[in-house]
Amino acid sequence: MAKVGVILMVIKDKVRELGVYEAMRQYAEIGFKTAEISQIPMTPENVAEFKRAMTDFGFTVDSMTASLEPFKMPAGAPPRPPRLDKDGKPIPMPKMENLAEDYDKIVADCKTLGCRYLRIGMLPMQYAASKELLIEFAHKADAMAEKLEADGISLYYHNHHLEFAKYDGQTALEIIRDNSTKIGFEIDVHWVWRGGYDPVKVIKAFGSRAKLIHLKDYRIGQLDPSKGFGAMADIVQFAEIGEGSLDFPAIINTAKETGAEFFFIEQDNTYGRDPYDSLRISAENIKKMGFADLF
Repeated sequence: MAKVGVILMVIKDKVRELGVYEAMRQYAEIGFKTAEISQIPMTPENVAEFKRAMTDFGFTVDSMTASLEPFKMPAGAPPRPPRLDKDGKPIPMPKMENLAEDYDKIVADCKTLGCRYLRIGMLPMQYAASKELLIEFAHKADAMAEKLEADGISLYYHNHHLEFAKYDGQTALEIIRDNSTKIGFEIDVHWVWRGGYDPVKVIKAFGSRAKLIHLKDYRIGQLDPSKGFGAMADIVQFAEIGEGSLDFPAIINTAKETGAEFFFIEQDNTYGRDPYDSLRISAENIKKMGFADLF
């Protein structure tokens, strides 16, 4: 039976502040029974604390994150600006584990936590340069998926909006799909919508290869005229589920029909609201839509 959970990057600052165990205690109190790990350092201590929290609070970790290979910034690209804490101090980025260098460690962590799904969170930007490079990426991901399959783990690919750029009349996401057979797809409905496509149609098109779905709403925030024309870029926002414009009853029902197993709520920015409060709003709205059975 399908379940609703959260990609834990939503509460990564809570994990950093409170530690894995206490952060997951509060997470489980909201009513979630599954989780997807992302942007949390998978140190031996954190893995052990996840395991302890799972036992004590009754949730499972069903998806984790790793890149296919080491992340490389394209030549000449500016460095990524650092994230800052509430005191304005830079927050160190956790190591991005990758399957090329950290395969045994990643698989061991998955087995420790009983996790069957591993997701590639983003396309390495260098592969977006041409259709040929997208095909190369698809083949590499497929080869890794076959290797992981022997360890009982399914490899999935998560989209953003950049995969809806077209190459010879085909979107990048379609090119990756059509040049692979082993990888699955985690369809992120917000980024599909922002990419100019209907999430329901995309979920139908990917069918049984999309067993993971990211639930993320989309809204237009209030314009701040004092920012001038620059304010136009700030009003496209992430929203709690049911607080934006996406048709989640249609999205969830379609995904259930095509065989989705896990729906993970994601909200990249809560705009000053405590992330647990945002997650409570999303959970309650999903239940009001008629999907209480997914919790």
